[in-house]
Parts: sequence; C-alpha cells; structure tokens
Amino acid sequence: MVGIRRALLVVPALLGAMLTASHADPPEPASNATYFNDASLPGADPFVLRDPVSGEYFAYSTEGADPGHHFAIYRSADLTTWQRIPGGALDANQQWGRDWFWAPEVYHNARTGKYFLFYSARMREGVAEHFTYADFEEPSKIGVAVADSPTGPFRNIADRPLDYFPYDPNYHDVNLIMDETQRKPPDTLEEGMTAPLGTYIPFIDPNVFFDDGRIYLYFSRNAYRNWVWDHELGKYIEESNIYAVELTSQWWDDPAGATMPEIHPSYRNTNRAPNDPPLVRKDGFTPILNYGSDPQPWENAHVNDYEESQGQKKNRRWAEGSTAIRTRTADGKPLYFLTYSANNYAHAYYGVGYAVAPSPLGPWTKSDANPVLHQDERKGMYSTGHGSVIASPDSRELYYVHHGRPKTGTDRRLYTERMHIDPDTSSLSIDQSTDDEPVPSGVAPYSMSVDSPLLDVSSGQARVNWTVASAPGTLMGLSNPLNRVTAELDPPNAAEIVTGADHAVLTGRPRLAALTMRYQRLSVKSGFFDVVNRGRDRVAKTVPVASCTRTLSGPQPALEVADGVLCLRNASVSGPVRVKPGAVLVVIDSTVDGPIDARGAAGVWLARSEVSDRIRIEDTKGLVRAEDLRVRGAMVLRGNTSSSPIVIAGNTIDGSLSCAANSPAPVNAGRANEVGGSIHDQCAGL
Repeated sequence: MVGIRRALLVVPALLGAMLTASHADPPEPASNATYFNDASLPGADPFVLRDPVSGEYFAYSTEGADPGHHFAIYRSADLTTWQRIPGGALDANQQWGRDWFWAPEVYHNARTGKYFLFYSARMREGVAEHFTYADFEEPSKIGVAVADSPTGPFRNIADRPLDYFPYDPNYHDVNLIMDETQRKPPDTLEEGMTAPLGTYIPFIDPNVFFDDGRIYLYFSRNAYRNWVWDHELGKYIEESNIYAVELTSQWWDDPAGATMPEIHPSYRNTNRAPNDPPLVRKDGFTPILNYGSDPQPWENAHVNDYEESQGQKKNRRWAEGSTAIRTRTADGKPLYFLTYSANNYAHAYYGVGYAVAPSPLGPWTKSDANPVLHQDERKGMYSTGHGSVIASPDSRELYYVHHGRPKTGTDRRLYTERMHIDPDTSSLSIDQSTDDEPVPSGVAPYSMSVDSPLLDVSSGQARVNWTVASAPGTLMGLSNPLNRVTAELDPPNAAEIVTGADHAVLTGRPRLAALTMRYQRLSVKSGFFDVVNRGRDRVAKTVPVASCTRTLSGPQPALEVADGVLCLRNASVSGPVRVKPGAVLVVIDSTVDGPIDARGAAGVWLARSEVSDRIRIEDTKGLVRAEDLRVRGAMVLRGNTSSSPIVIAGNTIDGSLSCAANSPAPVNAGRANEVGGSIHDQCAGL
C-alpha cells in the first residue's frame, strides 16, 4: 500500500485544495479579467481533470465528440475559456458497449504517468451472462480505458466491462410480473411481494474516489428493475440510487496500465445464496444515497409521470452523477461531501444536491439546503446538473463545472460556477451565474508573447504569431469567444491586416509603423475590454513593422544611416550610430558601444538594447520609441513630431533625461523609467 499512498498525494489534488479553499481569505484580484457562462459549447456530464504535467484543465463530456468517437475533450487554462480538441476520448469502433456511452471521468497517476478513463455504456453482447435475461432493457456497465496523455487516445484495458456483478438479493423483481411495456408496476405492495426475489443491478455514472490509501467506486444504480414501494404515495416508483464498492489497487500501481480494476475481495460474491451454482457471481455493494432513507420533496418531479403521460412514461426518481470530496473541520476531523443530481436530466427541476458523512461509506445525510443548483429562468439557465468539483489554479477557490441549457429546447452546454464549502457548518453553496464574474483565482496575471520582435515587410508581407498565458504558464484558448487578441497599426493605414485567433498577416511596405496587440475579454454587459494586470500593466505587445533596406546582426563597425531603413537585430556595434535626415533606424536586442544620434530622421525605434553612451533624438518626423534600454549616458529628445505619442518606457538611464518641444509629449505607457541623473521639462512625469 505504500506505492498507492504516495501516488494519492498527487492524484486527488483537490483534497488538499479543499482545506485551503475552505479557510483562506479571498486574494486581491490579479487583473480586471472576467468571464461569463455563455453556453457556447456542447457538454453533458462534464468531469474536469487538472493535468499536473501541463497545468491545463481537461473537461470530458458525454456529448460533443466528432463522429466515430465517444466523449468530447475540452482544454482550458482557466476553467472558463474552453477549446474542443478534435476527435474524442474513445474510438467508437470495436467497443464492448452498444450505446448509452455516458459520464466519462479521467484520473491521472503521477507516478506511472497513466490516465484512466471510467465510463458507462449499455452492453452489446453477453447481456444474459451479466443480467440473467437476454432482453434486459438497460444492461449498463462500466468500462475502463487508459492513455499516456489526457487527450488520449484512450484504449480499453479489456474488451469487456468491469468484472463486477452487483446483485440485490432482497429485491422482488416485479418486472417479471409486469406487461411487456414495463411501465405499469403492480398496484399493491402485496402483489409486488409475490415477484421472485433477486436481480442483477445495471449501473452508470462512475466516480472514483481516493482516500488514505483506499480506492472507492461510486456509481448510480439504474432505475430499471428497482421498483420501490412508496408508502406515502401508496404506489411503486422506479428509482436510481447511489452505491459504492471498494476497488483493489493493482490496476493503479501497474506501470503499464494493462491491469483491469477489480473490486475488493470483501465485496466479491457476498450476496450469493447457499444453493447457488459454483460459478454464479453475486457481488455486494454499499448503499450511499436513496430516497427512502432520506426523503426530500424536491426529488419528486417525476413520481406522477405515468398518470400524466397516459402511460407513456414511468413514475421514477433519480439520484445520479455523484462526486465525492474530502475536507477537514477546524479541529482536524475529516468530513466528506457528496454532490449528486436528482430528477430527469432534461427536466426543468433537474438539479444538484449534496450530502455529508464522517467516512467515505457513510452514513450520508442530505442537506436541508438542497437543491443548491437548479433551473433559474431569470438567469437563462435551465436543466442544471451532473458536474464535478475542481480547484482553481492556486487552489484557493473551488468550482463546480456542470451542464445546463440556455433554453429549454437546446442541447446541454458547459457551465462553470464558483463553489463554496465550509466543513465547520457542513455547508456547500454554488454561485449560479450568467453574469460577469472574476476569473478563477490564480489564473492572472496574464502574459503575452510574440514570435518576432520585428516584422520586416520589405517583401510586401509578414506574419506575427502570438500566445497569451495564464499565471502558471498555460496557454489561453484564443479561439474561444470569451477572449481574443486585437491587432492595430499606427499609422492605421500603413498596411492591411488580416487577423486570426493567434496570428496576424500584414500586407504592405510601411517604412516604420507600430503594431500593437492587446488581449481582451468579453463582458456580457459591455462587450470586449482590454485586460489589465494588477498595477495597471496592460496585457499587450507592440512591435515595429519596417521595410528593412538592410538587416544586420552580429559584430558591426560604427554605422551611419544615410537613407532607407536600417534594422539591427542581435547586433554588436563597436562605435557610434548616426542617422541622417529622412532615414530610419530600428535597433532590437543589440548593443552599441558609443552614442546614438538621430537628427531629422523619419523614425527611430530602440528596444531591449544597451547603449554605452548617450542617445540624442532630435527633429524626427515619424515614430519614436525607446523601451527597455540600458543607457550609460544621458537621453535627449527634442523637437520631435509624430501622429502618435513618443514612447519612453521601462528604461534604465544612468545620466539625465531631457525632453523639450516634442509634439505630442512623450509618455511611458504605464512603465516608468529609472533615471540616475536629473529629469527635465516634458520628461518630468516619466
């Protein structure tokens, strides 16, 4: 068991996060970024995994996969900005399951590197072997697949479902005395008691829970063949309940991922009768939630469906889609929460409740606050339910990612809600919202990168690619409509721009222009807005666009730019650089062992470079920018004119900084300069 305990320290990262999230004060927002549930992505029964290898979140969904696949996979850096990965988690060919591929959940073993996909499906073959009757209507079982990546491809460990035969020996199988429609149960309990005892249990919605070296599988017993007499209503209701079974750890410890999970020996054949044939399997289970032991009226949305549909539907109750999590109270005692969904997934009253327990196997008590997530017409959110719990990137907040519908007639969509748990009061709440909400804690501050610090359009065209990363360094999904990067030129008509989600193509030959790329988020109230990190640091990049007449790198002698456009990239100039009237100078990632003098130039752009002497820029008629420089001498800017402000930003200047008669006046674009000497005139605020 040592190996599994070590692995579990990583696998259920949420467990440790729960303690932090429950008691920590909310952090100061790291940016102005927000999100809202735009219901733009198809999703059902979503389960979210945070991959410790990449830091990305992956949501696995019953719906949304491409044809020929089961289970859509979505990728996100922030739990809110999702991008669908083409294909799906599981190849639809050669599956043991016939249909009803539902409720995928994926678990990662950091020690072996394997990813395990648990899912439910209705059997294609062997129905009589597993359920006694070949015409068993809902022969659902659980399958397990494995992969080396969270995006798959997942392959079934075996060409059969989990080797588990849960059997209820105390159930009177009233289906055997019902008509062929299987909708009308006996009218009395006495009649139902005449039905034969015992039935095999079909089951769906797997949820694997790791706790102190032990592994539990929670699942939902299909409502089929579980007619329960309701003494208050005086009739049979067909119910689904939530059960659990413990698993052994060999499958988890197998470095090859080739071992199929098995139930713990303490559950194997525990419901066999003395007169059963030797090879008959009748396994046990632990009841977790059912209506009769803890009734709540909100779960009764369908108990009259048979009468109201004139016999076309069954009277049913549902408890399904469970997720187990562990917390600790202030005095260190463990407390377990279990979220679950009740009522039919397509119904207006489909919702989420929760129960608490002192141990994984109970006893579980439902909360009086149920349901904690439900349909809200004012928010435009319908049929909400079946989600999973996951922590924000810094583990300070919890989120419930679930499905719902933006309208009653649409398919299920993906939603992300902030969730709160207080173990000391045994309370859980969900901030159901379609309004603007702060992005999850630990996502910001953001950073932007571009693949080129200079766009040379001397050939008439150039392309720039960009990325935006969250604070942990995971890339944002820029094709999601909740965010985008805009690209603007200064001067605006200098070239034609065609933008994609992660790039822009410029066509034209400006001598010198500025391309500014800004990261923006979409607000439900006010449209797109620029994202600004804490400290007024705008998430943006500006690069020069130039028609380079000459491009130099490496060692260079002293230079004089008499005409055209000289571009220096990764150059080392051993003397001064002088720019004649009408010429353009661009210096990027270079060193100049001498002064830079530009008088009457048509543009000057200096960035991320070191100058051993002064910089003097006078009477320039065009763009002037000096950013992130190390200047050993003084910097003088005088009499320069441009259609946009001169930018002097983020520089370290050993000497003085003097600005006079520039129009418009210089700005620092929110990044102050460090100046060792005196500061004069227009530069006083920089």
